[in-house]
Amino acid sequence: MPWWGWMLIVIAIIAILLIVLYIVGNKLQKKQAAQKETMRENAQPVTMLVIDKKMLPMKDAGLPKIVMEQTPKRYQKAKLPIVKAKIGPQIMNLICDDGIYDTMPVKGEVKAMVSGIYITSVKNVRGKQVEPQGKKSFGEKMRSKQKKYQTIYEQETKAMAISKEEKAAAKAKAKADKERAKKIKV
Repeated sequence: MPWWGWMLIVIAIIAILLIVLYIVGNKLQKKQAAQKETMRENAQPVTMLVIDKKMLPMKDAGLPKIVMEQTPKRYQKAKLPIVKAKIGPQIMNLICDDGIYDTMPVKGEVKAMVSGIYITSVKNVRGKQVEPQGKKSFGEKMRSKQKKYQTIYEQETKAMAISKEEKAAAKAKAKADKERAKKIKV
C-alpha cells in the first residue's frame, strides 16, 4: 500500500475522533449548563465571615461523608478551592467556585449565594479586599481566564434566549395580523 493510502486512513481516523469529541463535548456542556442552572435556582443569600481559604484535596477538606461517598474516586484526590467560613454560630467548610476563589477575602465578611455546600457567587465584600501582589500564579491566571470566558458564554446564551423570544413574539404578532386581516376581508 502506498504512503498516501496510509495517510488517508490516519486522516479519516483523526476526523472521526474529532467528530466524536465534538459531540461528547456538546453533551457535557449542556449537562453542565443544566446543573449550573439548578444550582442558581437553589442558591440562597448568606452572610458569612471567611476564616480561611485553601486549595485542598477532598479527603483533607473536612467535607461531609456523604459528599465523599458520592464523588468518584478519581476526583477525590483533585484539589478544590475550600473556604472555611462562619455562618451564624456555625463554622463550615464550603466548596468555592473557581472563578470567585481569588476575590474571597480572608478574615472578611461576605454576602454570597450558597447552594448546599457550594458557593456560587459573591454579591458584596466587606472588610479586607484581596489585592494581587506581584505576579499571578498559573492557577490564578487560569481561574481568571475561566471566569472571563464563562461570563462571555453566559452573555451569549442570554442573548440567544432573548433573540428566540423576540422571534417567537414576532411570529405571534404576524399570525395575529393575518387573522385580523382575514376578519376584515370577510
